[in-house]
Amino acid sequence: MKSFLIPVPAEFSFALTMDFLKRSPREVMHRCEDNSVVKLLRIENENILFRVKVRDEENLQVQILNATLAPAGKNILMQYIREWFDLDTDIKPFYAMSANDKFLKDLVTKYHGYRIVGQPDLFESIVWAVLGQQINLAFAYTLKQRFVENFGEKVSFDEQHYYLFPRPEIAATLSDEILLPLQFSRQKSKYIATIGEAFASGMVSAEKLKGLPLLEAKEELMKIKGIGNWTANYALMKTFRYPDAFPLEDAGVHNAIKNLKRMKTKPTLQQVKTFYKKYKGWEAYATLYLWKSL
Repeated sequence: MKSFLIPVPAEFSFALTMDFLKRSPREVMHRCEDNSVVKLLRIENENILFRVKVRDEENLQVQILNATLAPAGKNILMQYIREWFDLDTDIKPFYAMSANDKFLKDLVTKYHGYRIVGQPDLFESIVWAVLGQQINLAFAYTLKQRFVENFGEKVSFDEQHYYLFPRPEIAATLSDEILLPLQFSRQKSKYIATIGEAFASGMVSAEKLKGLPLLEAKEELMKIKGIGNWTANYALMKTFRYPDAFPLEDAGVHNAIKNLKRMKTKPTLQQVKTFYKKYKGWEAYATLYLWKSL
């Protein structure tokens, strides 16, 4: 199988998804080309390179570029893309709630169909969150690029290189001597190795966390050194779509609230908690649109 379609809900914007995917020229986990995105994924022990683009208003078209997929592989890829683009979340209730909200109503109208572009791989999600701790986004992408290009598997196609995220077993072997020359801080270097060990040993996995209540899932993740409340919430939001998982301490959230409420100073944590009370059950999506307001 070289091509297939994926139906999309009416409340989905591929254009806004592409805007998010184009955030950084240093992104190495996918490549945006015109109105399509190309990505490499490991499926049933084979590296599959695929392209996603719009077929029509109701469907995305997926093209396999370097192989032929069996039906089982097609189902795996289809589910991955549905998770990646958050196609299975019914966001109509969120829109109904936001329609009368003075802070979100204009945002949900302007960015209708914007969804949480996820990271179905929990290890990748956590490592990316750790890389972004206490540095600006541009430098976080630089660290990610160096990490992936040095330790991830590579496939070349049409004179372009495509990468898989480094496996936990590889990350577990990395030391300060290897990562510090790539401008990783000593702290990030140790965290990456520790998180790699936790996943490689089976101490933590997506399978173990799936279906747990949010607090229990957070507690399991935060047993690993380097994963705090912000990192755990971010990963659970991006990988498992917990609707009430959101990075409470996030500077972007604080700036967005400050701007929307026209405050002179950033809100306190208590003020942020109070602000979010009316979005209970949709905190993650409220966060998404707050970020977009910036």
